[in-house]
Amino acid sequence: MTGTPGFDEVVKGRRSIRGFLDKPVPKSLIAEVIEVAMRAPSSFNNQCWNFAVVTGAPLDAIRKGNTDGILAGIPDSREFRRFDGIADDHRARQIEIAKQLFGAMGIAREDKDARQDWVLRGFRQFDAPVSIVVTYDRVLLGSDIAPFDCGAVTNALVNAAWSRGLGCVINSQGIMQSPVVREHAGIADDQVIMICVAMGWPAEDFPANAVVSNRKRVDEAVRFVGFDD
Repeated sequence: MTGTPGFDEVVKGRRSIRGFLDKPVPKSLIAEVIEVAMRAPSSFNNQCWNFAVVTGAPLDAIRKGNTDGILAGIPDSREFRRFDGIADDHRARQIEIAKQLFGAMGIAREDKDARQDWVLRGFRQFDAPVSIVVTYDRVLLGSDIAPFDCGAVTNALVNAAWSRGLGCVINSQGIMQSPVVREHAGIADDQVIMICVAMGWPAEDFPANAVVSNRKRVDEAVRFVGFDD
């Protein structure tokens, strides 16, 4: 990416990156990205978000604890509420992007080993050099304010990173085993783990990085009310 891209170019050009170069990301650049991201909208100006930026040995320990726990059958302990049994259009879109990714990576439907390896990459946060764990203040647990604020700041974060040549993928698999994340990222008890963002320099030759997800059309998502035409 050359020059300074405009807002529309960043938003429309950004992709989820799942393959990274083995190249460190400067601490100062990450701080710059987060500083920009924290200009995101915040309900009642709560700014309830906090970030644990993890790399090196602590991140390797999180990867190992996460994958070892899943392979050992330890139940998922992610701290955000989720729907079980996603169906209809939501499930269809989930399947569609999985097919796009498997197709790009040459993973056949019947190749169980390759499919499991792909899933484990997610648990390892796609081997990114940096993981940003987004948390919010526990005093807001149970309110819709905190997830809204975390979503807004996370969206701003991945776009700010993209505008600087960095790639990200928002990744809930990487926080499957929350006690492991808490231990190695030093997350205090007064914080709730919302999500993590894998970050690094995109590997241009990694096939899945070229995948662009399909989006709903405006006429599928929007109703204009009170307009003359």
